[in-house]
Amino acid sequence: MWTRRLFGTDPFEAARRLRPLGGLAFLDSAAVGPPLGTRSYVAAAPFLRYEIDSLDGDLAALRALLARYRIEAEDGGALAGAAIGAFSYDFAHRLERLRKPADWDDRARLAAFGLYGTVLTFDHVSGHAVMASAGFSQAYDRQTPASLRRDEAERQFDRIEAALAAETPPLPGNPPVTGFRSDFTRAEYQRAIERVRAYIHEGDIYQANIAQSFSADLPDGFDALAFHGALRQRNPAPFAAYLELPGETVVSSSPERFMALTGDAVETRPIKGTARRLPDPGEDRQQAEALLASVKDRAENVMIVDLLRNDLSRVAIADTVDAPVLCGLETYASVHHLVSVVTARLRPGFDALDIVAACFPGGSITGAPKIRAMDIITELERRRRGIYCGCIGYLGFDGSMDFNIAIRTVSLAAGRARLSAGGGITILSDPQAEYDESLAKASRLLETFEAGS
Repeated sequence: MWTRRLFGTDPFEAARRLRPLGGLAFLDSAAVGPPLGTRSYVAAAPFLRYEIDSLDGDLAALRALLARYRIEAEDGGALAGAAIGAFSYDFAHRLERLRKPADWDDRARLAAFGLYGTVLTFDHVSGHAVMASAGFSQAYDRQTPASLRRDEAERQFDRIEAALAAETPPLPGNPPVTGFRSDFTRAEYQRAIERVRAYIHEGDIYQANIAQSFSADLPDGFDALAFHGALRQRNPAPFAAYLELPGETVVSSSPERFMALTGDAVETRPIKGTARRLPDPGEDRQQAEALLASVKDRAENVMIVDLLRNDLSRVAIADTVDAPVLCGLETYASVHHLVSVVTARLRPGFDALDIVAACFPGGSITGAPKIRAMDIITELERRRRGIYCGCIGYLGFDGSMDFNIAIRTVSLAAGRARLSAGGGITILSDPQAEYDESLAKASRLLETFEAGS
């Protein structure tokens, strides 16, 4: 691995200046500070792209591709090249036999990754920034002599430094975007909640996550990066992301980690339990305390922790799966959340993609039991989820991994914006309260569109 220090730029400014190189990927810890908002990553100009749909591509082929660029992990935390991208929620159909939604498309993208030879790592704790590379490119892989790869790394560093130093026009302003329409009325959504409660009463499931989808037309020239810049200020989140894919840009302000792998240490941070923030500090504190004491929300969280412990046991060393934090409180710009932490040690001979295969999609956005809950989601929701409730992140060439859960996430494609929001439904759920909670979760995205950016 070769590195070069960066000076005088922050992650968002680096992303803005590198965007002309194409294929911008920005994993943005916009909620800066430990324990989560410690690093951001920026990369552009992938030397290769890999996609999976219903007919082509799979995890085995992706694993074989990544093996060509495998490097040994080094201390320091810099990411020396990675596959950065996303799995859509619908990728689950490549892992399990599931009921297909009515709008299923065999050629819809289920996963997409760009392979980046150089990644910029911004350490928010030390304040340092560094470019790191193993010198991989379309022509050079791990079989290429180190001297040639070192020269390639230096060329990539020079190109990035030139882009960072170039005069780049400021981002254009976006006009307000209004007219978002849900695919549910309030009454329809509440009936869907009642149907889930009936399934629970009948013994089919314990919990299911039901979402509504909002969409609107975008004005000509809408700038996705300017929107991301406004969103990261309005709703800073530790697992935010901006990802340019062919024909689609994804913007996320997710507070939730799906899975991270460093060495053999695995961590997931499921969110279950939400309360809207209140403007009065005293009332807001009471709201948080009520969430912590909520029997319904704590039960919902513990159910998903048990599901994730079971999923991880398929790839973890026996007796290493643990939940060091159960129903802890985390506070964000618009909501309070109950968050648990589940950890494990990966079994020898297994890798990051084995974790994905065992645990995807995250239990916090499906329900329990997972497969039956997912079939009920397909029955009750109006369209396939796409990127919503999938995951966005990286597969490091050093074997590391970190992915969010793609909630608080918008897809911008073909002149339209689409986002979704929902919640976990249990036997104790109140349909009206669940509808209001889904609106609270969508609020910062919708407000950012409506305010212009």
